[in-house]
Amino acid sequence: MNNRRFARTVGWLALAGLVAAALLAWYVNRQPASPFAQEAAASSEPALISRGEYVARLSDCVACHSLPGKAPFAGGLEMATPLGAIHATNITPDQGTGIGAYSLADFDRAVRHGVAPGGRRLYPAMPYPSYAKLSDDDVRALYAFFMHGVQPAKQPNIPSDIPWPLNMRWPIALWNGLFAPTATYAAKPSQDALWNRGAYIVQGPGHCGSCHTPRGLAFNEKALDESGAPFLAGALLDGWYAPSLRQDPNTGLGRWSEPEIVQFLKSGRNQHAVVYGSMTEAFNNSTQFMADDDLAAIARYLKSLPGDPQRDGTPWHYVTAEARPDSPGAHTYATRCASCHGLDGKGQPEWMPPLAGATSALAKEDASAINITLNGSQRIVAAGVPDAYRMPAFREQLTDAQIAEVLSFVRSSWGNSGGAVDAKAVAKLRGHTDPASSSPIILHMR
Repeated sequence: MNNRRFARTVGWLALAGLVAAALLAWYVNRQPASPFAQEAAASSEPALISRGEYVARLSDCVACHSLPGKAPFAGGLEMATPLGAIHATNITPDQGTGIGAYSLADFDRAVRHGVAPGGRRLYPAMPYPSYAKLSDDDVRALYAFFMHGVQPAKQPNIPSDIPWPLNMRWPIALWNGLFAPTATYAAKPSQDALWNRGAYIVQGPGHCGSCHTPRGLAFNEKALDESGAPFLAGALLDGWYAPSLRQDPNTGLGRWSEPEIVQFLKSGRNQHAVVYGSMTEAFNNSTQFMADDDLAAIARYLKSLPGDPQRDGTPWHYVTAEARPDSPGAHTYATRCASCHGLDGKGQPEWMPPLAGATSALAKEDASAINITLNGSQRIVAAGVPDAYRMPAFREQLTDAQIAEVLSFVRSSWGNSGGAVDAKAVAKLRGHTDPASSSPIILHMR
């Protein structure tokens, strides 16, 4: 009897296992529903293509899918992940190596759900958790642009460097079920049209949270909209610290007015800061091309996000620095930095940014301060004109200890409270980063 009971138990467990495996296989391999199942061909209407080009600007597709000197959208950019390197794919309408064979439904599932034709799951380095909020009209326009407004480029995709078994993609389906939304943006009736437009751009095509929202253990964004306090609260990514976009006065936008946010996104600079790091490419190819109304909408939405006084601390105010000629870093600052940023740390706005009160000098994360000192800044190109002023790289002129000393000086002067920098942290970033390219990616779409 006991043997028969044991056999029945094993049988039921085996059956349950088979059912579970079948359900898992169905879930992993299912194709997300698309509202475009009956629309195969892309419209060639000029107005729709033009709108799609603008959506591509809003979405900054070029930032990941293009390389300097290569065809626009032909892919190849290497991106580091915790599992290994992956490379952005060719999204030109080439039939063999790009997306030329995609139907509108295929395109929709890839962009908004991270599922390529045949059920292949895309790594969430592709910001489909944000693009899921794109409207149907914007997806249709984007497809028309990529099919009729982009030149095909025959460039094979580069395989990822992620080793087996970590490169198996079926677990991404489970990740999507936990962390990736599927609904388009729904306007908040309690807010006006300008706020809702800003929320749509920031959360959706702009995918601002991909850089500015901290990640969880599963590399998921901890929040995808204003309902979560971590949303846009600042995050470390790829050797840069993307600061808070909330109303934190020290590490965020608390001291910025709405017009100053618009000015920064439109011209790449204001009295508080100049774009650098990953934001340079976003400015060069995306934000400066946005309509003024959309920039105003973004500013309105960002100014509505409360800061966190407990995290951010006492609001910064300028403190006249005492003369410290013999302190570590003071001499280096006077000889290497003061000609641009001033002995008083106030810079020469709006061209040479102030270091007094700078987010990089107030944030506990020191990656951005180290990275830009080591590697300099990429060229800013506004309205087609390269910037004449550019932060130089000091990796060949200064040792790890000297960089740590001068940054410790900056982060403890003029009321700054970011804290000291360790030479070991400088050495680590020196080994994992390269000098900023003097040839930025500038996309001339058509």
